[in-house]
Amino acid sequence: MQKKAFIIFGDSFSFPEGTASTNRVFTFAKGFSENGIDAHVICFQNEYLESYNGTISGIKYYHPLGRTKRSNSFVIRNWQKILKHIRTISLIRNIKKEEDIIAIDLFTYSLLTHLHIFLIARLFRIKLIFDRCEHPMQFYTDNIFSQTSAKMRLALEAKLCDAMFCISDYLIDFYNKKGFDRQNLFLVPSTVDTERFSTPVESILPFNYILYCGSLTILKDGVDILVKSFAKISSKYPEINLVLIGKGDTIEEETSIRELVAELKIDNRIIFLGQLSRSLIPVYLINAKVLALARPASIQAAAGFPSKLTEYLSTGNPIVVTNVGEIPLYLKDNENAFLSEPGDIDAFSGKLDFVLDNYEIARKVGNKGKELTTTVFNYNYQSKRMISFIDSLRRK
Repeated sequence: MQKKAFIIFGDSFSFPEGTASTNRVFTFAKGFSENGIDAHVICFQNEYLESYNGTISGIKYYHPLGRTKRSNSFVIRNWQKILKHIRTISLIRNIKKEEDIIAIDLFTYSLLTHLHIFLIARLFRIKLIFDRCEHPMQFYTDNIFSQTSAKMRLALEAKLCDAMFCISDYLIDFYNKKGFDRQNLFLVPSTVDTERFSTPVESILPFNYILYCGSLTILKDGVDILVKSFAKISSKYPEINLVLIGKGDTIEEETSIRELVAELKIDNRIIFLGQLSRSLIPVYLINAKVLALARPASIQAAAGFPSKLTEYLSTGNPIVVTNVGEIPLYLKDNENAFLSEPGDIDAFSGKLDFVLDNYEIARKVGNKGKELTTTVFNYNYQSKRMISFIDSLRRK
């Protein structure tokens, strides 16, 4: 019997290091591998790496660009991009010769990339599943030309895939209203590899700390609100600092946050660690006193679900998070997390204060939150559901 394979393809993630999308790709691939299906990750980004093909945790990955450094020649760079498309066809053809590819899972915001992999999927008669973790309209401005372009693209997306994995019920309702067959819209919430956070390790930092891990953004994750909230309670807890892991999506946003820290005169209490490797992040999360996310209300918050939150939950540490999007569908205040209203600095600082002042109670709440990562947010559990869905899709 021919071995089965599952391909994750796209240009909206990097691999094997990366951010939220990379974590989702990693958990999908690992889950399929553990359920007897070979996982292949094809990163279509124009990344220049010393090692662009390899295997990690049993997951085979490829970078069809196949370059270690960027050429100074415009002509050569564009020729390499053409070769990247050709290599992708050859790569999938070779996998197809050896294994039965049950589906290709697509991560992209580029219509050209989408069309390219759609044609390949049709050429080799493979089911193509589109993965959506964010609201597609958030990337478009309010002018009529941008909105018209977005609507045309949505109409095309419905015709250029066989099904869709959505991270939230919000997105399922959204795409259903845009003409997608609801039977082909499948909910796959944020997933986490709990094994990364299951082994106690000694803290790298010599002090207690509240931790945020993610993009240093204001509009997306409200890091400015977190900084202001910490400033309000910092004098009460002189032994506790605020640690920020990550970098800004833009230089301007990160600069704005650093300037805010200086303005509040808490430079010595807030530690910027920058972007860390995937292997290092669990060490900091496991040893945090409190894990925090002050995400504001937005179209992005309404449609998505932060992957950092499921990683937070895996540690069993107390979590303070804002009540936005679908977070309250899974988390209940004072039951398995501590929820604050978005945009309210006093409310968020009050939650941080309560957790630190009642830490034994907070620990019990954190442990209840951890239970969710063995079921609904567990990567293996969700992979089994995805495999069943793909099987039903292929039978059709």
